[in-house]
Amino acid sequence: MSRPPPRLYVESDLRESQGVELDAKAAHYLLNVLRLGTGDKVALFNGRDGEWLARIAAASRKACTLTPNRQTRPQEPASPLTLAFAPLKKSAMDFLVEKATELGVGRLAPVITDRTEAARVNGERIAAQAREAAEQCERTNVPEIVAAQPLTAFLADWPADQPLWVADETGGGRAFADALGSPAAASPRHGILIGPEGGFTPKELATLAALPFVNLIDLGPRILRAETAALASITCWQALLGDWQA
Repeated sequence: MSRPPPRLYVESDLRESQGVELDAKAAHYLLNVLRLGTGDKVALFNGRDGEWLARIAAASRKACTLTPNRQTRPQEPASPLTLAFAPLKKSAMDFLVEKATELGVGRLAPVITDRTEAARVNGERIAAQAREAAEQCERTNVPEIVAAQPLTAFLADWPADQPLWVADETGGGRAFADALGSPAAASPRHGILIGPEGGFTPKELATLAALPFVNLIDLGPRILRAETAALASITCWQALLGDWQA
């Protein structure tokens, strides 16, 4: 059985017979890492035009042109779920972005809290990690990456008619599975907010609890690492409200 063609995210529009010029990094990956050549198949997507089967039309040491032949999958709609999270250290952040993309979140929003350990947030790195994960998990879109902002600014911008499910490690929240059966879950768009290692401060929790769109949730009897809490909550949401229902 032949192996499926490699998948590649590109910025270019995808149209039948309209050539796509790859940048040097992507060309190197196809030609030198995968050792593909003229005539070989590649699956392309750009987050707008669905997935297309293309062939390598021309190749040189540092350049590669592909020609899309036909659309193999239509564009899927963006997920209505936002994951907001306190930035983590490098390896944990990479893991979180990769797995959240695989699980289908629509937006990734780094939020700076009082106990956030990561001093800087590299938005370009997050975007690159999300693109690579989308290539591997066969999404036709890539999560939107929101610029990092303080918790107060994030909450001020959050739409009041959309529920924000906030993991409360102090035990003051409602079991997430039960909460997702409440009237608040009827909204078409949702957000999950995960705090830093060490949790939200008492002042932050009080601020969150006072907001009408915030729903404090409990993720079980064990203390979870931040990245574990994020993935557990996404999984629960997808199973009860998301595209795992299909």
